[in-house]
Amino acid sequence: MEEYFSYLTFLCFFVFLVILSLHLLSLLFKSSSDKTSTTRPPGKFGWPLIGESYVFLSTGWHGYPEKFIFDRIKKYSSNVFRTHLFMENVIVFCGAAQNRFLFSNENKLVQAWWPKSVDKVFPSSTQTSSKEEAIKMRKMLPYFFKPEALQRYIGIMDSIAQRHFSSEWENKDEVLVFPLTKRYTFWLACRLFVSVEDPTHVAKFADPFNEIAAGIISVPIELPGTPFRRAIKASNFIRQELVKIIKQRKIDLGEGKASASQDILSHMMLTSDEDGKFMNEMDIADKILGLLIGGHDTASSACAFIVKYLAELPEIYEGVYKGM
Repeated sequence: MEEYFSYLTFLCFFVFLVILSLHLLSLLFKSSSDKTSTTRPPGKFGWPLIGESYVFLSTGWHGYPEKFIFDRIKKYSSNVFRTHLFMENVIVFCGAAQNRFLFSNENKLVQAWWPKSVDKVFPSSTQTSSKEEAIKMRKMLPYFFKPEALQRYIGIMDSIAQRHFSSEWENKDEVLVFPLTKRYTFWLACRLFVSVEDPTHVAKFADPFNEIAAGIISVPIELPGTPFRRAIKASNFIRQELVKIIKQRKIDLGEGKASASQDILSHMMLTSDEDGKFMNEMDIADKILGLLIGGHDTASSACAFIVKYLAELPEIYEGVYKGM
């Protein structure tokens, strides 16, 4: 028993020293950052390493992720402020003018960038810079956004929408719109990107994909059970499944069972860069996974808000209904 209390005393003393060290480091960190406050936006970096990550995440857990932003806009009386999130120093731009500045100066005054932790979720991102990747994808994707290409998608979108409403919306007393729109957009993306439309096959990707979406922007601590660790495991699983699809597509293209224009996957496999080099399987899998992540929440949110406003504005809903 005496040994137990000795161990407990030592453990409490150790924890106290760690907390005290972190506090002293925080004060040092704050003082060093305040020296250059005249040339930087207002704000603070918070605790060493973790910064303000926990505060940022906690507002999301409580259902108000925007509170982190609005609180700091009010506190600093500025639409631009600095903070420290996920082990990275960050400057946050808010408002129309600030967003216009960012998007009109891409690859000029600002450049697309991801935290280092994302490299573990998308390993191929370490091979080239974010700028090179953005240029490469922009050269590749316009083919699929031409008017004639978009016209081909209308029938596919309508077919999947009808199947989705039939299975998930009809004869329901109550529906949760946002989760359902996420299922729909993910199903549609699987069909348009890799020609996978079987609900069972799509469902196989759904849970791991949600793990990635939840963990890619989280505290990058790679310990068992953490969202970040689950995101890495989920990305490895989906990447392996995508590689299987890619290998089968190679066979189908060789036998004439698939075409070069049927989806983004075929286009990526058959398109070379300026040096005549083609992307390898893992690189293609990462690109497809990145497209799924990038377009998921944005499209789902737009669909959910459309349903919300149609429900709140019955006269608009009637006009849309009659137009159909």
